[in-house]
Amino acid sequence: MALNIPKEYELPLYLFHEGSLHTAYDFFGSHPCKREGAEGRVFRVWAAKAQGVSLVGDFNNWNAEANRMEQLGDTGVWEVFVTGLKTFDSYKYAVTGCDGVTRMKADPYGTHMGVAPETVSKVFDIDDYLWSDKKYLAEKKKKDIYNSPMNIYEVHLNSWKTCETGKYYSYTDFAREIIPYMLDMGYTHIEFMPLAEYPFDGSWGYQGIGYYAPTSRFGTPKDFMMMVDLFHAAGIAVILDWVPAHFPRDEAGLFEFDGSASYEYADPKKRDHLAWGTRVFDYGRPEVRSFLISNALYWLEKYHIDGLRVDAVASMLYLDYDRRDGEWTPNEFGGHENLEAIEFFHKLNEAVFAKDPHTLMIAEESTAWPMVTKPVSDGGLGFNFKWNMGWMNDMLKYMQLDPIHRAFHHDMLTFSFFYAFSENYILPISHDEVVHGKASLINKMFGGDVDMKFAQARLFMAYMMAHPGKKLLFMGSEFAQFREWDYENGLEWFMIEEYDSHRNYQKYIRRLNNFYKDTPALWERDFTWEGFSWISNDDYRQSIIIFRRFDKSGNEVIIVCNFVPVARTSYCFGVPYDGEYTEVLNCTSEDGAPLTNGTVHSKPVPMHGLEHSICIDIPAYGCLYFTVKKDEPKKKKSAAKPKTAKTAKSTKTAKTTKTTKTAKAEKPAAKTTKTAKAEKPTAKTTKTSKTTKTSKTAKSTKPAAKKSAADKK
Repeated sequence: MALNIPKEYELPLYLFHEGSLHTAYDFFGSHPCKREGAEGRVFRVWAAKAQGVSLVGDFNNWNAEANRMEQLGDTGVWEVFVTGLKTFDSYKYAVTGCDGVTRMKADPYGTHMGVAPETVSKVFDIDDYLWSDKKYLAEKKKKDIYNSPMNIYEVHLNSWKTCETGKYYSYTDFAREIIPYMLDMGYTHIEFMPLAEYPFDGSWGYQGIGYYAPTSRFGTPKDFMMMVDLFHAAGIAVILDWVPAHFPRDEAGLFEFDGSASYEYADPKKRDHLAWGTRVFDYGRPEVRSFLISNALYWLEKYHIDGLRVDAVASMLYLDYDRRDGEWTPNEFGGHENLEAIEFFHKLNEAVFAKDPHTLMIAEESTAWPMVTKPVSDGGLGFNFKWNMGWMNDMLKYMQLDPIHRAFHHDMLTFSFFYAFSENYILPISHDEVVHGKASLINKMFGGDVDMKFAQARLFMAYMMAHPGKKLLFMGSEFAQFREWDYENGLEWFMIEEYDSHRNYQKYIRRLNNFYKDTPALWERDFTWEGFSWISNDDYRQSIIIFRRFDKSGNEVIIVCNFVPVARTSYCFGVPYDGEYTEVLNCTSEDGAPLTNGTVHSKPVPMHGLEHSICIDIPAYGCLYFTVKKDEPKKKKSAAKPKTAKTAKSTKTAKTTKTTKTAKAEKPAAKTTKTAKAEKPTAKTTKTSKTTKTSKTAKSTKPAAKKSAADKK
């Protein structure tokens, strides 16, 4: 039996079916209410083609006849009012599909679920939590997120540390454990792998069934809120991985919810991610857009999440993603772009930034799709950050090369700088790079010698922190864990206690992180050429690069990187000013402290197109940071006072006397001309340097041009 649609339902239902109900969580799911004087709860669910829906649970002994739901007109939305329910009561929807089969479904909008492997939804209200992060949120609104430090620590909550008191940490215990560590290590943001409810631990959260329910493995929704509160009290921003690309085939989830393709595409050439064994959301269906956009806003508003890292964006953008010829259908213009997914991203990002322009919307996009981080109004996808997967792939391949061969692949080292400002990039060393046989970060470094691996990892991290773009590092990489990440076991923290090399490496990363955080030149102009300049990018024979980073006040850091195990002594390069250049960080010292050069004063010898130069020693596998102190300009002589007639006469007499004396003293001065001859080799060196630079730059440009084409999907 269909119910007449109440007046107050008309607008939300209209917006839902239009695809623009961005607060669907306030209408669907379970909510307390009062009807005809009775306190109870109303349940609403969308099941467009269902023959019937019942609410079943602990309260009615899972009897499908006890609480049948009624459809609101012909909207496909079903509702029932029930009294006598308690917090934590379990429930599901018994959905009789269009095929006549009844399936037990979790509430798509449910706020809490049973602990896996249970798939029941639970009655739970989240609106009465008292937040204490008002000060943090006020300060966040004043911050320029693009010109602020962003050093993200990516974590899988269950495997960061082994919980000694049980199988899982609680949300709050985890926060209290990790926050002091993150502050000490100099991280500014934490990024969680997905925490929306998921039934299978081995999916790491990327195959969820409870999009509106924080996983109950670690506590209740309010425990989750308290965790976020604790991070905000410490000044740490919280990013959550969000998965709108696909969902699993679990019967309790969204899979064929009403007996047919409901949340997923009906077209078999769009419907499945064959390699992942999952279903793809139908981005063209308005009700699905309302569900997903509301879900993004739900985490941001209800849970005070600072940003979402949107997973597998490339898989959504391309109709032929992971499909062979004949397995996909071109769009209406004959292309392979998914036009519905593009429109979805436009609407998603516009909705998010309309609510809060300070939100982080981060795209994990692995192709050369243009303008991912440009506004929708300018023709972009509308995100404000994007993972730089091209940089990550190039650099990890480069670090695996035998140093003898690195000279022939110099473009892999320098190419990313040429497109570094085309998007707002984050440089990611994520969980995906340290699992499934890819090796841990330390084991990606070339060779079998452990000390050489540590040396190269130190070099890589210093280079990464100086490269334009925000930073992300997966847990365990900060102390050089040798074993690949294993979601079932905690990190190997014992290595810090038992081995000096790991303990010193962690000290080094701590210094590096804190230097980054305290040095605006490394983050204040991450997305513009105004924050970066080459000094030398063409010394491919020695695998050395030198560049400058600037802040808005004109302060700068000069970075020198040597990617081979050969030390260079008295290595000269151009510098911009007459002044002192002080080594402030050295990746080869135990904890990154300056070690090799101290303070070096420039010489007025032009090199690399700059008016001055310095000569330094560069250690094998060395990365050095230098700060600059300009010399004070020499004061000009003050102008002569106007002469009176009397003083003019005496001055003339004095000049005559002085001239006579000077003429006598000039002979010895002629001997100083020999010094001028000694300067000739310096001039010759300068000339050679300029010639070499021109020819080498021409050579290194060609590979970069090829790379641009190869970078496309």
